[in-house]
Amino acid sequence: MKILDEAAVLRRLDIEGCRTAVRGAMIALSAGETRQLPRTIIPIGAGRLFGQMPGALLSEGYFGAKLVSVFAEPDRPGRTAHLGVVVLFDAESGQAVCVADAGAITLIRTAAGTAVATDALAVPDAERLTVMGYGHQASAHIEALARVRPLREVKVWGRSIERARAFCVTMAEKTGLAMLPVADPREAVTDAQIVCTVTGAVEPILFADWLTPGTHVNLVGASVASAAEAEAAVVSVGRYFVESRESARNGAGEFLRAVAAGLVTEDCIQAEIGEVLAGMRPGRQSASEITIYKSIGHAVQDLAATAYLYEQS
Repeated sequence: MKILDEAAVLRRLDIEGCRTAVRGAMIALSAGETRQLPRTIIPIGAGRLFGQMPGALLSEGYFGAKLVSVFAEPDRPGRTAHLGVVVLFDAESGQAVCVADAGAITLIRTAAGTAVATDALAVPDAERLTVMGYGHQASAHIEALARVRPLREVKVWGRSIERARAFCVTMAEKTGLAMLPVADPREAVTDAQIVCTVTGAVEPILFADWLTPGTHVNLVGASVASAAEAEAAVVSVGRYFVESRESARNGAGEFLRAVAAGLVTEDCIQAEIGEVLAGMRPGRQSASEITIYKSIGHAVQDLAATAYLYEQS
């Protein structure tokens, strides 16, 4: 059995290979070639959860689960630490073949998944990206999205303009992109061609009337039904895409709030991203429409990334 700690995952799991693996997993998910149970969560205490995400990616010959603790960080309100492992089994022998650090896997595969969706849904010449958030996911998303679109300018908003400035300095040195910290969230979003929300917010930080024609939105940070980074109206102003219909009905806070408010029906889901990637359903249909992609996370993404890493190790 291979044991890959955080350092090993960060060193070996390249974004291009992970993007290819996640793309294949999403196509397989929509084609019914994978199996997974709904994510289960056990409360451990105040601000502390234990989550389990089992699944089987049988087309690749693997099954397994992600086991992760989600603990609030008392000194950073609204922030949580995700710690745990992904356990990969060989579907032929039944042998556990790899245990990998879940935090590092999640960091890279989440950004890879967003890049896959953005490549399918954003206008081809998108140059202006706005990232709401300045944590590790923000950094990973900027690097991943720069590989699928010719980014020229990245605006960054967060609740602390000082931290946003420091983040921009670091990312400008790392990527060579023009990084602009913005204090006002509406100003940050105006004229963006791609918007990514990667925060710990449980109530909206993004509003529908801020979005302009042609924008593609990735809603990434809120992954439970009780949280929403965007107001419900965002779901109704554009064409709404998801990882899976089942996960959206169970855990997409923005979508559930929009349905409850009568702004949309469940039929507003245009397609699963795997259906778009496979050519089964259309993605973006005009340069002026707004597209929204909701990312929650699936066990098959973790398994695909871990399987790729295992086979390359």
